[in-house]
Amino acid sequence: LVGCKNKLVMFCLKYLVINQNLTVLDFERSLILHIDNLIPAEVAFCAGHIAITTELDVLILKLELVQQSADGTEQCAHRVSVKDEGPSTHTLQLELDEFIICQKPVELLGEESKLCEIPITLESTELPTEDTKHFQVQYLLFRRFTPDQSPFGFCEETKLHSVQLLPVYQTAHEETGNERELLSLFCFFSLPHVGYLYSVGKLVELISTYQYSEKSEQAVLTPQFLHVITSENLQCFTVRCSAAAARDEDPYIDTTVKACPPVALDVCTLRMQLFIGPRAICHFKNHIILLTKANTEDITERRKPTRRMLSRKADSIKSRTNSESEPGWNLYIINTVSTIQLYREMVDYSRTYENVKTESCIHLLSEAHLLVRAAIMDPSFLKSDEKEELLRAFRESCAALGDCYSRFDTKDYHLALPYYRMSGLSMTEVLKRLVSEGDEIQTYERGFIFYLTHSLNEDLTEELSKESANKVLQIFYLADPVQLPHILCSPCMRNVCPLTAVKYLQKVEKIMPSVVLTLTKAFMALKMGDLMMYEHEMDSYKETILACGFTGQPKLLRQHKEGIVTPTEFAVHLKEMQPGLLVAATVALHENSKIELEEADTFFKMLGSNSENTIPQLLVDFWEALLVVCSREEILQELLLRVTSQYVWRISNKQLPETKPLKTTEDLINSCNHFGLIFPWVTSIMSVGSPSDQDYHEDISKLQSLLCSQSINIASALPVLEPLTEAGNVGLTIHVLCSTRLGKYEEAIDQLLKRCPDAAVSYAQHELKDDNRAVWWNKLLPELCKRTRLAGNDCPVLISSLKETLSVVATELELRDFLSLLPEDGTAAFFLPHLLHCSQKKQLT
Repeated sequence: LVGCKNKLVMFCLKYLVINQNLTVLDFERSLILHIDNLIPAEVAFCAGHIAITTELDVLILKLELVQQSADGTEQCAHRVSVKDEGPSTHTLQLELDEFIICQKPVELLGEESKLCEIPITLESTELPTEDTKHFQVQYLLFRRFTPDQSPFGFCEETKLHSVQLLPVYQTAHEETGNERELLSLFCFFSLPHVGYLYSVGKLVELISTYQYSEKSEQAVLTPQFLHVITSENLQCFTVRCSAAAARDEDPYIDTTVKACPPVALDVCTLRMQLFIGPRAICHFKNHIILLTKANTEDITERRKPTRRMLSRKADSIKSRTNSESEPGWNLYIINTVSTIQLYREMVDYSRTYENVKTESCIHLLSEAHLLVRAAIMDPSFLKSDEKEELLRAFRESCAALGDCYSRFDTKDYHLALPYYRMSGLSMTEVLKRLVSEGDEIQTYERGFIFYLTHSLNEDLTEELSKESANKVLQIFYLADPVQLPHILCSPCMRNVCPLTAVKYLQKVEKIMPSVVLTLTKAFMALKMGDLMMYEHEMDSYKETILACGFTGQPKLLRQHKEGIVTPTEFAVHLKEMQPGLLVAATVALHENSKIELEEADTFFKMLGSNSENTIPQLLVDFWEALLVVCSREEILQELLLRVTSQYVWRISNKQLPETKPLKTTEDLINSCNHFGLIFPWVTSIMSVGSPSDQDYHEDISKLQSLLCSQSINIASALPVLEPLTEAGNVGLTIHVLCSTRLGKYEEAIDQLLKRCPDAAVSYAQHELKDDNRAVWWNKLLPELCKRTRLAGNDCPVLISSLKETLSVVATELELRDFLSLLPEDGTAAFFLPHLLHCSQKKQLT
């Protein structure tokens, strides 16, 4: 990118094949950006971004590819301009040198930067081909300074310098085919006494401001440092590029799992080296290249400003001596200190603040951490010889920061947790770092307690030794006694002395009694084998209160081991002695979102100690109890299908439950509206059933009760019910109930007349009402007439059912309609009473 008066010219490199043996690399002009009334002092170009500075203005642009429509016309115009609403510095014609015009300082970020009143027109100079790229301009940042912004008062030498775009890359995804891809982009520019660092990637914002101790000549930015030269010094400052890039890479970096020092952390000066007459500086890998001139009387001559910004008439520039003939020029190549060495120095220096527990120690360690993080984020890190050493330093820095946030009384104490996690230290190792040996009482800060609380409340596989667990008990008794019951339920505290735990709990109970504390005491009593104490504690509250108490600390009943729910000793004891309480507590846990349905299944299966495919009765009890209180439709249907499936499996496999069910059918009908009263016709069918059905009466009646309610989705349940459809009278009731729920009344009547005609009229009286009454005369009466004719007098049940049906139909229909239904070959003596009844009904009305 080349800056010219009123325009920027972009060149691209192209390989030109001269002949078979000769290929040369050449520049080709590809794009011109016409910018009215702008004379660039410096320009920078990186990843499609352009930074331009004049003496007091900064403009950052982004070139975006324009999508073309099918006919080849561009969807966006090349020209980007903003309407001038008044005079600007670019149109002012100053006729008098006596006046100095200074505009107000301006900072426009993102979309607002369009208001900078700098119109830009793009002109493509490439030969048009199918692969020709078309661009449009997006404004990212505009900032205007005024001379009097210098802290040293009005200064004619206030000019911008050292504009630079710095990319930060990350290792590319495999599908891109590239080794690296752009992660973040930063822009730096500087006034003589102040430097500014902006992020211009995903979000445009000011990251850091640098105050120099004296007038700067030039600066160069790297991912880890900012190097600045003044008239006599080479200064080095820390930067926040890695902190910003880390958040671009992972927007969720600031959590309880991981952390990174904030972007807003104050920058600091790392070191200052004396040089005579620094003139220019640049950076390459781990080298700083410095150009100096020994005679310093005109150090500032190179950047001495013209009065161009003050007067259009001052066009002449003072002639200078040819620099090649001047003595005293020196070139220095300075090796920068390695990341690891500088990290060690910063950590060592931070120890001078360790005992006074100030924020300075955290600040220094944060700087050291960012230094290492910047090195690790570089895509070349994976191939670095220092890879293992850098990773070790990263973990060390995390541990050191964790120590600071644990030991110091700071508002950011919660950061102890993520830094310790990133360090890879176990809880035992952290305790050794922070807790002194012996019984002396220490003061523990919030950060340490926060770390311990979260670590113990999570399902870690680490088990503390008896000594460490007892020490943790003492720490919480002194620092946060209300947490003691919760801490004791942690899997990490499995080796704690239960007698010591009970003593501490008794002390806490005198001040803050609670159900959770009582349950925890009962748990410890079980561990000690003291059943008398256990019973005393469990009798302190009613069973319903105890069940709800488990929601305060679910780990009293269940814990996670490698992601699998496992029951505790407490749960095993309750299963044997108080299964009702165990089920009620698990229902309370589910309703309070403390355990998922699948987790509860695993929990009860592990308690049942049966094969994984067997459903223990206690799990069925849990499903039935959950049906009583569950209000979520999707879970409700899942539960209904589960209990239905289990009832069907037991009945079809003639399998009795291994323990007595906690609720009978009558209990469920009285307490749960998803279990309905069993219909009389169902009872009628079952009364003539097989004696063997009595062995599974409870499961059969529960299943029938479920189908007699309106809750279960019959269409979903049909595949589950399939094994029972041919199973004697039980299967008949199930089949007819399903047909009825699906509105297939005629099919249900066919089944009843075929297999149990005794119940047909009872079924019709219960089901064929209102809109379905026509089934009486359209289906039931003709079918009974047909079957009675075939059976003759050998089937008194059919004759009895026909008489009852004729009585109902005679009451419902008009005489003519009723007469039309009677068979022509019927016995008059049989049908005449019903005709008379129908006729008399008409006379009465």
